[in-house]
Amino acid sequence: MAGDSRILMDHNMEIGVTPEQVKKLPKHLREAQITTERTHLISDPAKKPRQRYVQKDGKCNVHHGNVQETYRYLSDLFTTLVDLRWRLSFFIFTLVYVVNWLFFGFLWWLIALIRGDLVHSDEEGWTPCVENLNSFVSAFLFSIETETTIGYGYRVITEKCPEGIVLLLVQAILGSIVNAMMVGCMFVKISQPKNRAETLMFSHKAVISVRDNKMCLMFRVGDLRNSHIVEASIRAKLIRSQQTKEGEFIPLNQTDINIGFDTGDDRLFLVSPLIISHEINEKSPFWEMTLAQMEKEEFEIVVILEGMVEATGMTCQARSSYLDTEVLWGYRFTPVLSLEKGFYEVDYNNFHEVYETNTPTCSAKELAAKLRDGPLLPQLPLLSPDPKMHTFDPLNRLSKLDPLSQDDNKEERHPGGDRGETNGSAAALEDPPLADGLPG
Repeated sequence: MAGDSRILMDHNMEIGVTPEQVKKLPKHLREAQITTERTHLISDPAKKPRQRYVQKDGKCNVHHGNVQETYRYLSDLFTTLVDLRWRLSFFIFTLVYVVNWLFFGFLWWLIALIRGDLVHSDEEGWTPCVENLNSFVSAFLFSIETETTIGYGYRVITEKCPEGIVLLLVQAILGSIVNAMMVGCMFVKISQPKNRAETLMFSHKAVISVRDNKMCLMFRVGDLRNSHIVEASIRAKLIRSQQTKEGEFIPLNQTDINIGFDTGDDRLFLVSPLIISHEINEKSPFWEMTLAQMEKEEFEIVVILEGMVEATGMTCQARSSYLDTEVLWGYRFTPVLSLEKGFYEVDYNNFHEVYETNTPTCSAKELAAKLRDGPLLPQLPLLSPDPKMHTFDPLNRLSKLDPLSQDDNKEERHPGGDRGETNGSAAALEDPPLADGLPG
């Protein structure tokens, strides 16, 4: 039956046969793939290495030069301090505290010098501003004790020094502000959600193959942690230089790639690895692109995964990209999810693995036109809620035409009766209309 329903197509539209259910392929079979005219890795040795717009780890490979209005960074000082590298953050953290202690230590020493405490400190009956403060070093130590509220009890301010009381209030207030700012910067820097993105994985390669008779661009994402990303969503951009009809050249033009925005498929429940699919249709930038044309194109696909960290509630963003040489035409991802006793297990050893599948080399537009002219498989009736009412049994039909053959038909039937009929019809319908091949 399946052989009768096979449709002959031209050379570019030829589609092979794939198994009904893809199992985990042996390693030696995955490594020993032989490329054909229709399925091979898009890699041209003649192409020179290209500069990435976004690195694989998500860092944007863009540097801002000749910035004249540098004062804008100081207008948002907190964000500037948070964005600094760790070594600069530690240096500024230490420098701010040391300068603050030295500044107020100098003021305490200056008060003692003006009042004459440094000269008359040993005289009896002399009441200094700060007891036991007789040098700049002791003034510096008193400044540290005051701001950090250590309070050793050896150096104490007296009540007959109003200027010292005022300075004590100023140092306490400014010291609290410095503590809040510096500790806040370090806390935000430590708890930045971009560290959470380190456990969000993207597949090393993207693939193009046929799904449900439609060309699709696919890549895989996964989360290594048990704490999930809440309200996870994903989007993709095509980065490609473009020249307009008027002759204007637009470098690194960004074009949206629809990966389920209109259907809600871009909102993910990222408990196990998911294959994100972009249907190459009329609105896709790859609609008229064949395999031969894609080999000559230079582009980059940037994928962005966003969501809230379940533990902290902060927004997290993970990024990655795929160059044109990292897009595999005629491949699919190896399954990583298996059912164990009482749970599902994810095998991350196969997360980046792909296997070859027969795929037409024509564009998605040509494939859609060919499918409109003649479908790959005849239309099958939909299953109703009660399959027994719509089960087609050729044995019953033959028995009505030839009553003498009823005994022979009973012997040939499966002993399950209706159950055998339902399984037989279900088996006929379980052959999915895969675009990669026809059920044999």
